[in-house]
Amino acid sequence: MATTVAVSVDVGERLRKLRAERAYSLRALARAAGMSANALSLIERGKTSPSVSTLYRLSDALRIPVTAFFREEPRQVPVVFCKADQRMRVPFPRGLWEGLGGDVFLGRVQPFLLTLETGATSGPHPMVHSGHEFIFCLRGQVEYIVEQEVFMIDPGDSLLFAAHLSHRWRNAGKTVASLLLVLSGGGDDFAPSTHGVSARAAEALPAVEPGEDEGVEDAAAALFEEV
Repeated sequence: MATTVAVSVDVGERLRKLRAERAYSLRALARAAGMSANALSLIERGKTSPSVSTLYRLSDALRIPVTAFFREEPRQVPVVFCKADQRMRVPFPRGLWEGLGGDVFLGRVQPFLLTLETGATSGPHPMVHSGHEFIFCLRGQVEYIVEQEVFMIDPGDSLLFAAHLSHRWRNAGKTVASLLLVLSGGGDDFAPSTHGVSARAAEALPAVEPGEDEGVEDAAAALFEEV
């Protein structure tokens, strides 16, 4: 019997293609996403993995839904059956983000499975996006901060909130944690709205200039920049 292997997404390659399709220079996209060009270059070349919050900032700047990183121009359908071994997977520092079919579903709901190693966090930036966010803890313990309120989520606990409220999370326990994350609602394209950098600014991003990207080097500081 044939076995289907889950697809691990090359985020760097996907990001580079999305940027090129929109004729954004590396430096311009970095400015719009509030990060350095060196850090963005490292992500595109697969030298480092972006955090979840950085993926949100990049999708915001590109004016695309975050699921655009999971699959290339998917055909959307009203019924989605997703086998466990066919999930689209996006690794991030100390964790794994798995799509549960929202990228191909014809509707405004996006379910994900997050697997978090001890110490994993959503990243250096608080997240703010459109729609609503639902969390259900499957195992471990995760600390969720919504605005200034702290929620310690244990197995069986759930959390629901309006996603325009600033939020972030981290694995606060001593074991691997797993979360069911469901995003719902949102705008017509279900793209994130803002992460401290105006998404509307992306509309004014200049086109790629010949040779501009080649000049970005791996500055030592970029190696220590949390993305």
